[in-house]
Amino acid sequence: MTTTSPQVNPVLRVPPAAPAVAAAHFSASLAFHADVSDVAAALAGARATGADPGFVLLDSRSTESWDQGHVPGAVHLPTALIAEQAERLLDKAVPVVTYCWGPGCNGATRAALALAERGFRVKEMLGGFEYWVREGFAYETWEGPGQRAADPLTAPADAEDCGC
Repeated sequence: MTTTSPQVNPVLRVPPAAPAVAAAHFSASLAFHADVSDVAAALAGARATGADPGFVLLDSRSTESWDQGHVPGAVHLPTALIAEQAERLLDKAVPVVTYCWGPGCNGATRAALALAERGFRVKEMLGGFEYWVREGFAYETWEGPGQRAADPLTAPADAEDCGC
């Protein structure tokens, strides 16, 4: 006689956290991150009304990467130069949102850490420049402005936003 052991559900192998613990975790996560779509909406809203978006967007990549493409209006400050230039270029009273290439790069995280260690309030833009472009937002290069159609795997094809 053969006995079979019950299959372990890989999703529930480690049970979900208690609701209060989960709420604390996700609340903390939102304090550290902003997504590309929210950053784009805040910047567009500020441009449309002539208001300040309430944060500075910081591109932490190299000059070569910046020239290849960056978010319009972003401040360029490579991570390696934060220690010597952040206090001169940024106001500690204004939150900073950092970005780098994309989800496969932790450059924005390193930049956010360097800024936080110097007393700046900071968030990281999830998805980085890659998802900025993939979601169809305008960008600038050393040759001028650019924009691609939104990738339907990262942004809704027939709606202004994803509704989340």
